[in-house]
Amino acid sequence: MKAEDKHPLTDYVREDRMPHIWCSGCGLGTAMSSFVEAVKKAKLEADNLVIVSGIGCAGRVAGYLNFDSYHTTHGRAIPFALGLKLANPKLKVVVFSGDGDLFAIGGNHFIHAARRNIDMLVICVNNFNYGMTGGQVGPTTPLEARTTTTPYGNIEHPFNLPYLACASGAVYVARWTVLDARRLTNSIAEALNKKGFSFIEILAPCPTTYGKRNKLPTGLDELELYKKHAILKHGADTKEADIVIGKSIITGKFIDIEKPTFSEIYAEMVHKIKSAKIGEE
Repeated sequence: MKAEDKHPLTDYVREDRMPHIWCSGCGLGTAMSSFVEAVKKAKLEADNLVIVSGIGCAGRVAGYLNFDSYHTTHGRAIPFALGLKLANPKLKVVVFSGDGDLFAIGGNHFIHAARRNIDMLVICVNNFNYGMTGGQVGPTTPLEARTTTTPYGNIEHPFNLPYLACASGAVYVARWTVLDARRLTNSIAEALNKKGFSFIEILAPCPTTYGKRNKLPTGLDELELYKKHAILKHGADTKEADIVIGKSIITGKFIDIEKPTFSEIYAEMVHKIKSAKIGEE
């Protein structure tokens, strides 16, 4: 193979796992390529980068990337990643998973990892339903949206993910659509070099199970919706970031603050205890 024939991202992807399982029009390919571009941009050493995912379409990303990666059980990506980080604080740990995995069965883990300010990046690809298992209603399905289990429209209020992350204590919070590929790449690169609990939500089309029931039968239809309704608003109050059918979708970087991480506070406590014991001798 000639050097010019080699895809620039080949070194980051496990080509032996291709073709991937994602449906035509799915946004996960763009999300994954943006992540890989961001890793290059952030100049991270591959040996210090670990990817963890749970179950679902987005969870398959961990298996396609050519880094140390773990595909964990449903809803348990964050506690698994937390264990990795505490065992080896030098690692850059990234959780890459979906809205159902992270915010239904995994919701409790998310809020407490953010509260503790564990040094990790959580990337949630939000397609508004459980795509892999047939398109059931999920914790981010908009009100009145139709799914296989809400054929007359969803009657449950969905999570506002940026607001949840902010209220739980995340130090970096952003939302992008897959139409914002360049902004998404830059944001991921920024978050990869950020210390503390960072969260990025990526809105991605799911024409096969969500879109076709909500007058968005192709991936292009949902991209057109983003183009029409997405409003870039850096620093916006995350309380305003609800996703409501027919209304504007706020995107941008909402939170970027500094505060001590769990590992830093823990190391400081250990140092104090050891110093005190030495003084007693």
